[in-house]
Amino acid sequence: MDEKQALDAFTALSQETRLRIVRFLVAAGPEGSAAGEIGQAMDGASSSRMSFHLSHLEQAGLVLSRREGRSIIYSAAYPALSGLVEFLMRDCCQGHPEVCNPAVAALSSCCEPAKGASHA
Repeated sequence: MDEKQALDAFTALSQETRLRIVRFLVAAGPEGSAAGEIGQAMDGASSSRMSFHLSHLEQAGLVLSRREGRSIIYSAAYPALSGLVEFLMRDCCQGHPEVCNPAVAALSSCCEPAKGASHA
């Protein structure tokens, strides 16, 4: 990710509803969520309001959309989100890994399987 892409992403994320949408879609996983479900999760926001915000996020490359029947399904663009984190942390350590350890630990703890979860 270059600086222009990062600025576009941060501009899109600087609005409360759009930040909440991205966090919702990250939690929804790769399968994503229908626009109506996203609107309900955003306190019942109107479809025109959701369309406006989702369009901004898609233009910034943070959200992907696909059509399934009559629904549009949105999902987080995980490579772009990872690229944004990498952009921020790229020059973090400068030969001192202890500087980055808290960030690495925070990300690692997010990816640990839930206790009692089984993967068949």
